Amino acid sequence: MSDTQKDDWEIGLIGGPEKRVIEIVSYNPDWPRQFQRHAARIAETLGDTARQIEHIGSTSVEGLGAKPIIDILVVMDDPANEDLYLPQMLAAGYELRVREPDFEEHRMFRTPERDVHVHFYPAGSGEIDRYLAFRDFLRANPDCGERYEALKRKLSAADWADMNEYANAKTDFIKGVIRADISLASLRQQLLLNRKT
Repeated sequence: MSDTQKDDWEIGLIGGPEKRVIEIVSYNPDWPRQFQRHAARIAETLGDTARQIEHIGSTSVEGLGAKPIIDILVVMDDPANEDLYLPQMLAAGYELRVREPDFEEHRMFRTPERDVHVHFYPAGSGEIDRYLAFRDFLRANPDCGERYEALKRKLSAADWADMNEYANAKTDFIKGVIRADISLASLRQQLLLNRKT
């Protein structure tokens, strides 16, 4: 894509902020199947461009209440090269909602129904590790999931100008979980080393 075309890009929230009702619902056992359907569509649409497709966010954690929006992570080589995937994603029925070149080249697409968000990051992005670490920690620690759901239900009762404000309000909790997970992983590693010596 030429520099002139990139200069014409709309950056941030494409179309601007949107006020939406944030509702946390009980876990839906159909969420994994919804993910599988969209993952298959994305894989068929992008082929080898998609190096990895993962179900992330609260809908990926069995038993956890969540907004009824399926979050999907797509790992690719270079999201900055939109020619490789943007036309294909639009043709497959997804809309570009977020373009953040300064945030690890993050792009986010959504369905017109706004029930699926597809996040693109480059291979090696720290955001990929954070998403997967948080998901895996919640899957392995139901008590933490219960605290997270309680926080989300409390936050959802507030009046947010945009869904991003709601998401930002959860940041401290998420960072704390990821730090705890890293600390636990380091502790486990140290214990294994001590056993071997």
